[in-house]
Amino acid sequence: MIRNKSAKTPAKDAPKKDAARKAAPAKAAKASAVKLPAGGKGIIAIAPPSFRRERALIKRGVWPVAGCDEAGRGPLAGPVVAAAVILDPDRIPRGIDDSKRLTAEERERLFDKICATAQVSVAVASRSRIDRDNILRASLWALKRAVVALPDSPRHVFVDGRDRLDTTCDCEAVIGGDGIVLSIAAASIVAKVTRDRLMCALAQDCPGYGFEQHKGYAVPEHLDALDRLGPTVHHRSFFAPVAAARAKHMPWTVEPAQDLFSVTEVQVEASVEVDASANL
Repeated sequence: MIRNKSAKTPAKDAPKKDAARKAAPAKAAKASAVKLPAGGKGIIAIAPPSFRRERALIKRGVWPVAGCDEAGRGPLAGPVVAAAVILDPDRIPRGIDDSKRLTAEERERLFDKICATAQVSVAVASRSRIDRDNILRASLWALKRAVVALPDSPRHVFVDGRDRLDTTCDCEAVIGGDGIVLSIAAASIVAKVTRDRLMCALAQDCPGYGFEQHKGYAVPEHLDALDRLGPTVHHRSFFAPVAAARAKHMPWTVEPAQDLFSVTEVQVEASVEVDASANL
C-alpha cells in the first residue's frame, strides 16, 4: 500500500481543536444571551421586575391583583411596616424596582408616583406585637392587614417570601418577589419609605441612637449606642443584642433562668389515721 505523502497526519491536539470548534457556537450563544452594560466588564445586568404575571391574570379575567411586601424584619428597634399595592395597568410609573436596588431619593420619588396612580394601603406591627408574637407572625399579621385595608378587595395577591397569607382571595408566595413581580416591588417601595419616615420620627424621641441613619438595623454605631445607653421602649426585647444591653443596664428586669436540674424538697404531712385494730 502506497501512502500519499501529501496527506498531512493529524496533529496531537486536533481532537482538542475540534472540541473547541463545536463548543464555540454554544459559548457564543450563551454570551449573546447575557447583555452587559456599556463599559461594565464582567457585570451581568439584572432584569427589573415585570408586570407579566399580573397581565396574565388580567387576560383570564382576574382583577384586581395586588402585591404586598414588608420592611423591617431584621432591625433591633422599631415596627414592621407592610404595604399592599394594586397598580393601574394604564398608569404604571416608570423605574419601579426592588427597593433595595434604589437610592433613597429614587424611592421617595417613586413613592409619590405610586401613591398618586395606584391603590395603596399600609399596616404597622408594633414593637410590642413583635415581642408577643415573634417577628414572623407579626410580619404576616401586618401583611394581611394591609391587604384587607385596600379600597378594592383583590382577587389575587402576590406576596414576597415563602409564606402565603390567610386571605379570602388566592394568594401566591414568590421568593425574591420584590425583584420579579412589579406589584410586589411597588409595595416594597411604599413599605420602605413609610418605615424610614417612622424611624426618623423616633430619632427625635430617642436622640443618641442614630435611628435617622441606620433605621434600627444592627450596625456598629447602633450596637455601640445600645451598649452605652441601654435599650429604649422601641427596641425589640428578645433580639440578642437588646437582651444583652437590658441585662447590663437594667438587670432587675431580667428574670433569672430556672435550673431544670435542681431538686426541690417537698414536705408531705400525713393526714390519714390508721386503725391499729385493723386486721393487716
